[in-house]
Amino acid sequence: MRNFNSFTSNIPPNYCKNLKTHKMNTLKFWALILCNLIGYNLSAQQEDKELINQTIETYFDGWMTGDTVKVGSVMHSSCHLKTMRDNQLAVIERNSYLSKFKLHPKTENTYGRIISVDITGNIASAKCEIDIPERIFTDYFNMMKIGEKWFIMDKISTSVYKVK
Repeated sequence: MRNFNSFTSNIPPNYCKNLKTHKMNTLKFWALILCNLIGYNLSAQQEDKELINQTIETYFDGWMTGDTVKVGSVMHSSCHLKTMRDNQLAVIERNSYLSKFKLHPKTENTYGRIISVDITGNIASAKCEIDIPERIFTDYFNMMKIGEKWFIMDKISTSVYKVK
């Protein structure tokens, strides 16, 4: 039977120290890669969130001034608006929706606000409100990134009258 010391006698004196250093360097390397990947993903998601916010702000600006060019530029050509009218589902095609806008100055005390945005890859969902003097509209946008631009693919909407 061989003695344990006979096995370890051929190991250079710094082997364990070098192995430990190698393991630490490997661990640091993978931690650095992981941090970069997470940082890149967060940076990309932050960039997408900013682009989505710009898309929605363009929608708000167009909606509040009746500018069909602005509203139309952020709504995909396949977009439909869905809402309830007289307890019935109303589905309005994009062109019909846009035809209802008439260019006008922005009404006082009218503003839009983004309540929340949820992004998964190249799709997103946004909850927004448009507050006008007599009502509050709540819109949910289903959005998609096509190329480098975010579009409103579909919209569901409701509104409530303000109590005076």
